[in-house]
Amino acid sequence: MKRIAVFCGSSEGNDKQIISTATQLGLTFAQKNITLVYGGANLGIMTKVANAVLDNNGKAIGVIPDFLTNRELAHPKLTELVITKTMHERKVNIYEKSDGFIILPGGFGTLDEFFEIATWGQLGLHSKPVGILNINGFYNNLLDMSKTMVEKGFLKQANLDAVLVGTSINELLDKMNSFRPLPIPKWLNKDQI
Repeated sequence: MKRIAVFCGSSEGNDKQIISTATQLGLTFAQKNITLVYGGANLGIMTKVANAVLDNNGKAIGVIPDFLTNRELAHPKLTELVITKTMHERKVNIYEKSDGFIILPGGFGTLDEFFEIATWGQLGLHSKPVGILNINGFYNNLLDMSKTMVEKGFLKQANLDAVLVGTSINELLDKMNSFRPLPIPKWLNKDQI
């Protein structure tokens, strides 16, 4: 994987381990020559990852909708900044530029991005790895809820298993590099992909 999208909070939150791990992820990307693709903002956990990449001679591509650049939220020092018209165009652009996706802690926006990209994988619209970096147990409740979805018949175990989970950066990257996509659903016309 040469480019990985990171979905994460536009706030820092209050867990120092999350902040330090986000910084470590950026450093790891720079060391492994992985280009960061992210939402382009200069705040929160997003900027911790981006700054660590850039401070260590790595590359960071930001994708941000125009209405957020007008609020001066775009990171000023990125390798590349792509400005889109809408939030949906932003997500599609991030998807197209990325070989895989890592979800760090965040709020509603982060969950929106995670669920959309995981759903696209479930539908066979992409075969890229989606990984949750479960820092300090942040996503434990979401993972428990996902297991309940399987138990109640709303989610297939194979689709849950396709979401990779790691508690450390290297563990998650190893899983992502070894990822084998699910077969395309039989009901999906291959021309739709």
